[in-house]
Amino acid sequence: MISVSQKKDIRQLSLAGLEEVFGEMGEPKFRARQVFEWLWKKSAFSFEAMTNLPKALRQQLGERFAINAIVVDKVQHSLDGTIKSRFRLYDGRLIESVLIPVPEEKRFTACVSSQVGCSLSCTFCATGRMKRVRNLDAAEIYDQVVLVNRQSEEVFGHPLTNIVFMGMGEPLLAYGNVLESIEHLSSPNGLNISPRRITISTAGIAKMIRKLADDQSKVNLALSLHAADDAKRDQIMPINEQNNLEALMEALEYFYRKTRNRLSFEYIAFQDFNDSLEDAANLARLCRRFPVRVNIIEYNPIDGAPFRKSTEHRIDDFARYLRNEGIMVTVRRSRGKDIDAACGQLANKE
Repeated sequence: MISVSQKKDIRQLSLAGLEEVFGEMGEPKFRARQVFEWLWKKSAFSFEAMTNLPKALRQQLGERFAINAIVVDKVQHSLDGTIKSRFRLYDGRLIESVLIPVPEEKRFTACVSSQVGCSLSCTFCATGRMKRVRNLDAAEIYDQVVLVNRQSEEVFGHPLTNIVFMGMGEPLLAYGNVLESIEHLSSPNGLNISPRRITISTAGIAKMIRKLADDQSKVNLALSLHAADDAKRDQIMPINEQNNLEALMEALEYFYRKTRNRLSFEYIAFQDFNDSLEDAANLARLCRRFPVRVNIIEYNPIDGAPFRKSTEHRIDDFARYLRNEGIMVTVRRSRGKDIDAACGQLANKE
């Protein structure tokens, strides 16, 4: 039986909502601003930490509200420096986040989750086999960044430089909570991380890509593409049946026209499935529609999936073809494979 606090998480309240509560309590408005700063700028996980509030007020807040902070459940360290953390949520559910350090480039990236599980059932992804339990709220997403940032500073002596929504779940299906978390992460009243250093990765939901554009989001957008023709993409990503490549390309063109934000294609190379020069030519045609970077990713095997990793030779030929077409390409070697922390491997395994 999971024990869940009946108290409302105070972080569900906006600043205006806090001011209203403090008014009801007979407290001045500036107290609300103090609490808001403790929650989102100083990342306080308890009322006791709010030391510039009177003790009696802290006690009152603790009796009335909760702070449902996530807690570290398990940490694994990869031989390549990658750190995977499993976090326990207030209701006992588990999620995973990954710290990907590249010290020589002074780049330290947090890969965070947006859902418990995932509903999209991509055939190459372990998370997709879990089924979606629920969306994370904005504070649970924010907490992942706070705790991974602490790891980065403790282990590498450097704060996070980048955040990617590439962990468990489909961010555009937790849209409101994801955008609210980004507001707290990027606001001067929060962690003040530039939205240009934040990337949302989506399996491809055309109407939500357009909504992201209409909302004038300043974050970068990555499409988990993995196949450049509909027949192949249908086989590995069921979402493609309702959001085919033409619909996605039109939505991405719309997003780029409205925002001028950076776009990228994530492309896992599967041996003898999507790694031929014909596949590269199909991908090149898609890349001519707007400025886009292609990230070619090594496949990370999961139990029971019928795919194998493409050879380095074929990946190099594939990348060379794209570069010869004038396309920006990065080949990303997998990080954290030995602890199941690499792309597509997050599944709360022991």
